[in-house]
Amino acid sequence: MATSVSASASDRIEKRDHRGRLHGIRAFWRDFIAIAFNPYRPELHYMRGPGPAWRAKHGQHPPAGSR
Repeated sequence: MATSVSASASDRIEKRDHRGRLHGIRAFWRDFIAIAFNPYRPELHYMRGPGPAWRAKHGQHPPAGSR
């Protein structure tokens, strides 16, 4: 009788471990897809320096090699 009780307890532990691994795998793929297919591209919105409006306001001319 003691073996049947310990067998059912070990079955529950194995099921819990299996669910934990499955949860970890699902979480990895969910995070991977969210990062890989994220439409936000900050490099497209990055300002690389003062623009023409700033130069006009401050009386500066663009560098010689920019044209």
